[in-house]
Amino acid sequence: MANILNIRQAKRKGARLIIALAGTSGSGKTRTAIEFGYGLAGYQPSKLGFVDTENRRGSLYADVLHRHATHPTDEPFLIGDLDAPFTPQRYAQAVKEFQAAGVEVLVIDSYSHLWEGDGGCLELAKRGRGVGAWKEPKEHHKEFVNSMLAAGMHVILCVRAREKIDTSDSKNPRSLGILPICEKNLMFEMSASMLMDGMGKFQDVMKCPEELAPHLGRGKGYITSADGFAVRQWVDGAEAEDKATEAAYHALRHIVREGVAAYRNAWMKTPERERKLLEADGRHTKLKAEAEAFDKRRETQASDAKTLNDAAIQ
Repeated sequence: MANILNIRQAKRKGARLIIALAGTSGSGKTRTAIEFGYGLAGYQPSKLGFVDTENRRGSLYADVLHRHATHPTDEPFLIGDLDAPFTPQRYAQAVKEFQAAGVEVLVIDSYSHLWEGDGGCLELAKRGRGVGAWKEPKEHHKEFVNSMLAAGMHVILCVRAREKIDTSDSKNPRSLGILPICEKNLMFEMSASMLMDGMGKFQDVMKCPEELAPHLGRGKGYITSADGFAVRQWVDGAEAEDKATEAAYHALRHIVREGVAAYRNAWMKTPERERKLLEADGRHTKLKAEAEAFDKRRETQASDAKTLNDAAIQ
């Protein structure tokens, strides 16, 4: 059996962060995401991407980097409009397209359309039946999360939030406070996550590693592009990465879910230099094993479905 792990000495090299900024309208999450992302992209606007689901509202922030950033620039960041239907698959495709465009940091504003928007998870679940209604939405949501994890980019999710009311006792409704509009585990699957307020000046930190606390866990004070750049330096501080090899690796990571045949085809199209490096450090072996595992899972699912269908016919 092929090895499924690539065991090595732990280094920060190649690490990618996924950060969630949640808040009500006017809480400062969009501007904070752009400024922090600009620093995280090494003050290179061409390496900062923005997925806009808010009817081109993101374009209103086109001059933020000129007016407010630590290192002002007139060069614009990259933006792409994602319109309805807001399915998880379309979000995952948007991530892949920005990765192909060479972006190093991607802001998605907003994730919440994927959850409760036209074509989102809640709508898909309502179309289902009985206890299995959530099976398909959960699978598609996982596909989107996996697209972020597999991407060779840092990702910043902007998440809407609103007051949630507990109406289990209809005579005494109870406020549960301001909560993010998202899948229940999302905020805790992030590298760091927080609820924002005061146009970005205050943060209720939900999760933040100790190493990032000086920049994402202060709780008050604006999060700036200087914070983003400091985090970039920390992530890249261990050892410079081979960018061509990392790009090839992350492109292949997206392919493994399609199985061995698709992976083999993509592997043969990968430049020889990058193939040799990925073979040498064990990552090619790991990716092949993952592709084989996805094929095996599909075979098992097809067999189980046939068994159930045969039983139903009888």
